[in-house]
Amino acid sequence: MNTETNLEMTGAEIVVRCLAEEGVEHVFGYPGGAVLYIYDAIYNQDKFRHILVRHEQAAIHAADAYSRSSEKTGVAIVTSGPGVTNAVTGLATAYMDSIPMVIISGQVPSHAIGQDAFQECDTVGITRPCVKHNFLVKDVKDLAMTMKKAFYIARTGRPGPVLVDIPKDISMHKCVYDYPKELEMRSYRPVDKGHSGQIRKAVQLLLSAERPMIYTGGGVILANASAELNQLVDKLGFPCTNTLMGLGAYRSTSENFVGMPGMHGTYEANMAMQNSDVLIAIGARFDDRVIGNPKHFSSVPRKIIHIDIDPSSISKRVKVDIPIVGNVRDVLQELLSQLDAAEAAAQKPNPVALASWWKQINTWRGKECLKFANSDIVIKPQSVVQKVWEVTKGDAFITSDVGQHQMWAAQYYGFDKPRRWINSGGLGTMGVGLPYAMGVQMANPDATVACITGEASIQMCIQELATCKQYHLTPKIILLNNRVLGMVRQWQQIDYNGRYSESYMDSLPDFTKLAESYGHVGMKIENPKDIDGALKEAFAMKDRLVFMNFITDQTENVWPMVKAGKGLTEMLLGSEDL
Repeated sequence: MNTETNLEMTGAEIVVRCLAEEGVEHVFGYPGGAVLYIYDAIYNQDKFRHILVRHEQAAIHAADAYSRSSEKTGVAIVTSGPGVTNAVTGLATAYMDSIPMVIISGQVPSHAIGQDAFQECDTVGITRPCVKHNFLVKDVKDLAMTMKKAFYIARTGRPGPVLVDIPKDISMHKCVYDYPKELEMRSYRPVDKGHSGQIRKAVQLLLSAERPMIYTGGGVILANASAELNQLVDKLGFPCTNTLMGLGAYRSTSENFVGMPGMHGTYEANMAMQNSDVLIAIGARFDDRVIGNPKHFSSVPRKIIHIDIDPSSISKRVKVDIPIVGNVRDVLQELLSQLDAAEAAAQKPNPVALASWWKQINTWRGKECLKFANSDIVIKPQSVVQKVWEVTKGDAFITSDVGQHQMWAAQYYGFDKPRRWINSGGLGTMGVGLPYAMGVQMANPDATVACITGEASIQMCIQELATCKQYHLTPKIILLNNRVLGMVRQWQQIDYNGRYSESYMDSLPDFTKLAESYGHVGMKIENPKDIDGALKEAFAMKDRLVFMNFITDQTENVWPMVKAGKGLTEMLLGSEDL
């Protein structure tokens, strides 16, 4: 327990002290009546820095990206009522992608709860479906323990956002401060170590495979298991695919990497996934955007090994043969150890079968499914992303919003390191790109940060350009401006016979002037010949936010594409397939 015995504090002071005890360095938030005691306590401390955003949604997104791009727990503070409801989109975004965060929300005074008080809402009820857990603190004496539990629950097991709702009177009441150093919860005991017998079965199955495939997701990154994954793939020589959330877990520059799978994955990744005889899924959940139609996916007989921290994710969408529940890093370490022992006993994968499998994969690779027709007249969005990779030497933190630009960023910017690709995978939230870039830069102040976005997405949180100015944040905004809701337009072209209902943006602002009005540098690029020079000039301005408005080809689509309800191998490779 804390050594400062008999030290009496207000609830607000306890909150601030708890954050300091947890090593929190940055807090994103927006003040309001129900949290003013907490903000008063923040004023009187120097352990962490508070970042004032311009909308509560951005506070949650920034804290989310802060966590994604580091090994820290993101923290945000919002007030009651609309402060909380504005935060729900950010909470759901983080929950879907299993991001560890602690959110502190203000609540009306205890005696007013349920009385339709000013700025009251049922925070616990509203947020219950989109957080890992939430608390309503009813006694100031429970506050320190509740904060400890919140951080512990957020970080352990399958991570996720945890919300602590604090009535205004609780933040004013006093009690003796006592913060627990250790915590054990009888009702919450996540498993870390995988079952050795199951891992042994997995090793034998992998060594007997003739058409093996390693399929990995965001769980590898969340578990900080990238080094172990790289070692596993290199040791076995098997093909590896990373989902949208797992990009960077295995290095994209390796010949063993076959690209991203799924709806907009590569031809070779999808064909290898579908035609494998042994598939090992590591920290992935067989999402609908990854495997397409489950019946089609299950039509090919194969053995499946599934490693995941969350037992409820195993056999949820696809029945597996060898389930292994445990922390991905711990399980991979034991798997590698057992593979070493098998190798010492002269047990290795069949080299002839593996060579034949790679020959088939390379034939699929020959389709060059990501090839596109470049132009000297109009800017192709894919070429912009490729140039961003060249200029940053593939070493930037890339945030994105959601839509066509997100898919092009995933396809054409190769990630060799984990936690460099920051995007909304599960919920698919527009507006995250700019606040994500803020959170990334706060967590990684010396890094190169770029936000690849669209003209629709960027406008959803564009007011955060003011936050960037206030805190001297200097991400580079790469706007792929096609003057249309790109992914909506693409689907309307393919599935709705070209009925483009409400998908065009007819009154866009002058983004250059808008960026300049916030005190930043604005650029407009219309000629393909100017892409390289503009990017080099922008990234050379280390101390300025540069907003680059690339006017791109309005007709360009994201290929390959697996339509909704179709199987992994039923890919459209281009407009000729329509």
